[in-house]
Amino acid sequence: MALCSISRFLSSSIRLENPKFLTFHFTTASSADKVFNHLKKNNGGNMEKTLAPFSALLDAKSVSNVLERCYPGQSQMGLRFFIWAGLQSNYRHSSYMYTKVCKLFGIHQNPQLLFNVIDAYRAESCLVSLKTFKVVLNLYKEAKLADEALRVLRKMPDFGLRADTTMYNVVIRLVCQKGDMDMAGSLMREMGSMDLCPDMITFVEMVKGFCNACRLEDACGLFNVMKEQGCLPNVVLYSVLLDGVCRCGNMEKALELLGEMEKEGGNCSPNVVTYTSLIQRFCEKGRLSEALKVLDRMEAFGCAPNRITVSSLIKCFCAEDRVEEIYKLIERVVRGGNVSPGECYSSLVVSLKTNQKPHEAEKAFRKMLDSGMRPDGLACSIMIKELCLEGRMLDGYHLCDEIESLGCLSSIDSDIYSILLVGLCRQKHSLEAVKLARLMLKKGIRPQAPYIDSIVKIIKNSEDEELVNNLTIIGR
Repeated sequence: MALCSISRFLSSSIRLENPKFLTFHFTTASSADKVFNHLKKNNGGNMEKTLAPFSALLDAKSVSNVLERCYPGQSQMGLRFFIWAGLQSNYRHSSYMYTKVCKLFGIHQNPQLLFNVIDAYRAESCLVSLKTFKVVLNLYKEAKLADEALRVLRKMPDFGLRADTTMYNVVIRLVCQKGDMDMAGSLMREMGSMDLCPDMITFVEMVKGFCNACRLEDACGLFNVMKEQGCLPNVVLYSVLLDGVCRCGNMEKALELLGEMEKEGGNCSPNVVTYTSLIQRFCEKGRLSEALKVLDRMEAFGCAPNRITVSSLIKCFCAEDRVEEIYKLIERVVRGGNVSPGECYSSLVVSLKTNQKPHEAEKAFRKMLDSGMRPDGLACSIMIKELCLEGRMLDGYHLCDEIESLGCLSSIDSDIYSILLVGLCRQKHSLEAVKLARLMLKKGIRPQAPYIDSIVKIIKNSEDEELVNNLTIIGR
């Protein structure tokens, strides 16, 4: 295989209350057909009442089977069935099911479908509960339709119902994501007028929304509102605000907030995520010296950095071509005990390669192996890949063999094996190719289909019939 070809490859289930009635276990296709036929027969007048006598086991598979039979000609019936199923005490829709319904019935493209269901409930004088509207709201939440979710909230009084805090939070979140912070603020004030107290979720979504709109004064002002309502800020809320301030580019304000957290302590004490997020933001802006000062504060506060912290700093050092200083950083963080030398060096190898320093990356990787460190799967894959790109297949094999002795091969990208194997075959390194093929079969690694014929052709020369037969079977 030509080296350019290798390069291209490398880059690329309803139980109801009365046992006297018929029981449908619609875990099979035929049972789902029976339920669908029953729904179709009773469609057109409070069909939920006809479902009530059934004693069947609801699960995701059974619900899916019925919904698929409703699509596309019986969308409203399918949605009513889905909402009814979500009201049963022995079953709860998963997020996957909400996603499936939204895609199946095209809620995002045709949001009026759900309002047609609500209008049908009213026309048929159906008994509608708070939970009914929660299922509908969750569908609009999945479809990310803020205006429609707000409209659902406004329809609830027509049924003598009033939204609770959870439902307001769903709508506030959607409105914030849309960027309509004036409406979000209005909804939060509306909660107060209905004797509903905004909770931590409400404030988190509001802070996120204000930060996304770069309305930092409004975001900070919510902390005073919280305290007045007896809802004390915590590290999660502070971290959300801190990250938002950074995204708005006000790094000085971010440092002030960090100081407030350190001073307040308790539930507001910054943690490793807080510090790491700030370090990452400074690194992204190329302000390495400020990032290192945050690391100093982090360690002084008694919070040890983790691999993500170190990796962010290493990337920044590499980008500024200050590789020698990285080793001092590694010694410093390893002494803390929370990050291993192998994790640090693996991050270094990846960063060097990303910054187009392949020889330095190979040097660092070699130092890892010579010191008995265990490189991670990404670092191993990157190094073997680089050797393959350079046409150094034999070196790639020996490196693979050395990594195998350390027990690290299980995490290497399976594609790398195929590239290395076909490269060994093309360069006539038959002995090494046979050994690698045996290792791949032993580990259950399937060679890539485009190259099996070429591999088998060369492996045949090994006179290992079992190996050839196994590879031939894989290729079929």
